[in-house]
Amino acid sequence: MEEPVSGGVGAQRERLAEGLRNYGATFTELGRRFAARIGVHSTDAFALLEIASAEERGAPLSPASLGRRIPLSSGAMTALLNRLEEAGYVTRTRGHADRRIVTLHSSPRVRELADEFFGPANARQDAVLSRYPAELLEQFETLLSELSSAMEDGSDSP
Repeated sequence: MEEPVSGGVGAQRERLAEGLRNYGATFTELGRRFAARIGVHSTDAFALLEIASAEERGAPLSPASLGRRIPLSSGAMTALLNRLEEAGYVTRTRGHADRRIVTLHSSPRVRELADEFFGPANARQDAVLSRYPAELLEQFETLLSELSSAMEDGSDSP
């Protein structure tokens, strides 16, 4: 691992990375507590959140696209989806012209449980974000997107 840089862009990168790691750890812990609340494994809960979020964006996930977000073998993904379906949290539908395409949908109960659980944290985050100008938040969104792309571009290097 590189030595921390005392100033400049490298130092900013390190501070931003540390902040993002802290945010990610907090988000992961919140997701773990949500999983415990609804009685599923944390991986199952993260899958539910991915499925529900994709639906909210108007782009329901297929099992394969969920597998790109939550890296599991196809067998493990099938087992996860079977558990969620049996629990009544997810349905698989073939609502396309191409009946081979399956999309995943969360039940209204999942959305209700997620809104109830995450609502207070979302409200606190919204209060923080509301203190910043929209232009700055848009710049930050762009920055996060570009940083992710920069990391992905070198993902095949050692």
